[in-house]
Amino acid sequence: MSRIGKKAVAIPPGVEVKIDNQVVTVKGKNGLLTRTFHPEVVLQQGATEVVVTLRNEGSSAYRPLWGLSRTLLANMVTGVSTGFSKQLMILGVGYRAAVEGRILKLALGFSHPVDFPIPDGIQIEVEKNTALTVRGADREMVGQVCAKIRDYRSPEPYKGKGVRYLNEYVVMKEGKKSKKKK
Repeated sequence: MSRIGKKAVAIPPGVEVKIDNQVVTVKGKNGLLTRTFHPEVVLQQGATEVVVTLRNEGSSAYRPLWGLSRTLLANMVTGVSTGFSKQLMILGVGYRAAVEGRILKLALGFSHPVDFPIPDGIQIEVEKNTALTVRGADREMVGQVCAKIRDYRSPEPYKGKGVRYLNEYVVMKEGKKSKKKK
């Protein structure tokens, strides 16, 4: 039995959930999310909650889908009601970021600025030119956008320069040492 899958997903006030066959649409103040679930997953909607079960609970082949499906549904409900956010820091001399319209302009030590088009459903805020906050209703998309931004210049292990998550710990290496002459 899946401990995560057994829990019902509570629907907060102001959130609408529609289940049509295996397509689930969740609508709230932060937007609209749609996802198609696996045919072996059964979604039963109540007045204030949605219960996720398997068609054949004896089958061990689809058991991992149970907890995954429940978590994906819970993330959809949380995303349209409160949303998700991640924070990034830019460290390095001359490294900075700015938002111009729907384009994030990054100066990361290259000979040219990096232009990152902001996808629909994502908001990026820049504080003090070096702190980024990525917000959105879709948890996967928020994480993917942060990973793409970080991938332009991931933190290097000698000085720690680059783009990193707010509480990310970078293991620093010791630099070269000069040999002392006697």
